[in-house]
Amino acid sequence: MSWYRPADVGFATRTLLADWGYGARLFLRLLGSFGSSLRRFGLVRDQIHFLGNYSLSIIAVSGLFVGFVFGLQGYYTLQRYGSSEALGLLVTLSMVRELGPVVTALLFAGRAGTSLTAEIGLMKAGEQISVMEMMAVDPIQRVLAPRFWGGVVAMPLLAAVFSAMGVIGGWAVGVVMIGVDAGSFWSQIQGGVDVWKDVGNGVAKSVIFGLAVTFVALLQGYKAQPTPEGVASATTRTVVVASLTVLGLDFIMTAMMFTI
Repeated sequence: MSWYRPADVGFATRTLLADWGYGARLFLRLLGSFGSSLRRFGLVRDQIHFLGNYSLSIIAVSGLFVGFVFGLQGYYTLQRYGSSEALGLLVTLSMVRELGPVVTALLFAGRAGTSLTAEIGLMKAGEQISVMEMMAVDPIQRVLAPRFWGGVVAMPLLAAVFSAMGVIGGWAVGVVMIGVDAGSFWSQIQGGVDVWKDVGNGVAKSVIFGLAVTFVALLQGYKAQPTPEGVASATTRTVVVASLTVLGLDFIMTAMMFTI
C-alpha cells in the first residue's frame, strides 16, 4: 500500500494555494488602504505609539549590547592587521547595513508581532470582528489597516534607534574602554559611510521588513481559530514565519543591493 494518496496531495496543494491567494488579496487590500488610513491618522498614530514606544526599551538595550560585543570582536580582529582605527567604520557599516534592520525586525516580530496576532485573535474569539461585519463596518479598514501602517512606520524608526545605540556601544568599548583614538573613530565613520548607499539601503530594508513582519502578524491573527488554542498556535506561527521571512528577504535584498 502506498504511504500517501493522490487525493491527500491534491487537497494539501489546493489548501496551500487558497491560503496564498487569501494572503495576497489581504495584502493588496491593506496596501490600498493607505489613503483611508491617512484620513484616520489618529488610529495610525496610536498604533505607532503602541508598537514603537513599547518596543523601544528592548530595541535600545539590545542595540547597545550588540554594539558592545561587536566593538570587542571588531577591535581584536582589526588589531591583527594593524587597522584598529577603522573600528568605527566597521561597527557603523555593520549596524546600518545589516544588523540594525535584521535584528530589529526579529525583535519586532517577537515583541510587537505576537502582540498584534494575539490582539486580533482575541478580537475574533470574542466575536468583535463578527459584530463589526454585522454593523457594516469593514474590520480590515478599521482594525487591520491602522495596525499595518503603524508597524510600517515604527519599524524604520526602531531600526535607526538600534543602529545608533550600536554605534554608541562600539564607541564606548573601543574609545572609552580600550583606548582607540576618538578622532580616528569618528573620522572613519564620516569619511567611509555613504548616506544613500549605506544608510539608504538600511532604511529600505527596514521598511520592507516592517511590511513583512506586520503583515504576517495580522494575517495569522485574522486567520486564527477563535479558541485559546487557535490564538496560541497563531502567535507561535507569527514568530516562526516572520523570522524566516525576514532572513529570506535579507538575503535577496543584500544580493540585489550589491549587484546594482
